[in-house]
This record gives sequence, structure tokens and C-alpha cells, in this order.
Amino acid sequence: MSRRGFLGAAAAALGGVMLAPGIRLVEVAAASTTAPAGANPAVRWGLLIDANRCAPGCDACVQACNAENGLDPTPTRTSAQWIRIVQVKESKTSRAAQLPVMCQHCAEPPCVDVCPTGASFKRADGIVLVDRHRCIGCRYCMMACPYKARSFVHEPLTGQKPEVPRGKGCVESCTLCVQRIDRGERITACAEACARAGRHAIVFGDLNDPGSDIARRVREIGASALRADLKLDPGVRYQGI
Repeated sequence: MSRRGFLGAAAAALGGVMLAPGIRLVEVAAASTTAPAGANPAVRWGLLIDANRCAPGCDACVQACNAENGLDPTPTRTSAQWIRIVQVKESKTSRAAQLPVMCQHCAEPPCVDVCPTGASFKRADGIVLVDRHRCIGCRYCMMACPYKARSFVHEPLTGQKPEVPRGKGCVESCTLCVQRIDRGERITACAEACARAGRHAIVFGDLNDPGSDIARRVREIGASALRADLKLDPGVRYQGI
């Protein structure tokens, strides 16, 4: 039995356990995680990040993400962070590079597998999201994510953007700018900012479309996945690492 199947069975067995007034575990565990009608199952949205083009000290992608999604522009230790800049170094050659790391939008997301309420889910187009109406703040998904890509909202929030609802006590992470995708736009804030900075280190597109720029680059140049040994099939790929 899969972990999600086990959780469902456990929820059925504990149907009378109350999570909050009027809400039972069995009800939230059985809630549907079907993707919105606009999510196309023929599409697999993803990012390709070229570490060779990522300039040392540049954080344009982080600032753009913060502005797009209403995150703190000057984050503290407890602030939510959807993209972080990671420094890497090749032990044999001492070659150093930096790369942005965010939710990897895995085809087999462990965060979805461990979520007891169905709050963590994967859309038909490959985007992994958190339903804040279902999130109970247990943070199992944060522990399960090998990329440390999720944040917990500790403080009350003000000045939120209508398209990006956030809430204290919930877990959140990169959404691949799903609000833009559902409006018909075809570029994320991070990729747009990187291009504006003249780096073009981040490419967004449909990995399933052989004619797309991202699929062509992956096919012709190749790309790596972070922690490929886990076989999670991330939607974010890297070159130059």
C-alpha cells in the first residue's frame, strides 16, 4: 500500500477524530485533489537553469519572485523564501558556481505523498501546489522535501496580492507563477527578470513540447536533476553543474 493509501485508510479508521470544530480527518483526507479545469495534462511545465550563465552575486530572480508573489523583499530568518541562491563547488576541480533552487515540481513529489489532508497536490500540468484551505500546518511536507524548498508562514500577513493568497500557519513554495500561466502568459517572474538582467540563465516552458526552447535545449545540450538518485523526476533541470 502506498503512503497516501495508508493515510487514507488511517483516516477512515479515525473518522471521528476532530481536527477543528466540524472538520474530521476522514473528510479532509477524502477531499479531491483534482487539478483545475485549466490545467492541461498534455503539458509539463518546467524550468531549465544554466549555472554557467548565473552571475555571482546576482539575485534578480529572488527579488522578482518576492515582488510577484508578495513576499518580504528583505526577508528575515523566519520569512518565507520561494527561491534561494545556493553556492556549489566541484571538489575535484574547485570550480565554483551559484544556482537558484526552488520547488522542483517533481513528477513523484514526496510532499504530496506525505500530506495527510490533500493540501499538497500536483496539477495535471505538473505544477505542485499547496491548497491553503486544507493545509493544517503539520509541516510533514517540509520534512519530506529533499530540496528544502518549502517555507512555513509564522507571522500574520498584510498587503497580500489577490492572485497569490497566503496565510499564517500554512506551508508554501514556488508555484511556477501559476497565476501567470492560468492567465495565458508563458514566462515566470524569475525567468523574465533573469532575461531583463541580460543573463538568460532561466528558461521556462513545456518540457513535453519537443518544439519548445526548453525541450530543445534539454535534448541537444543535456541537463541534470538535483538528487537524481531519488528518482523524483523534477520539472526543474540544471545545466553546468
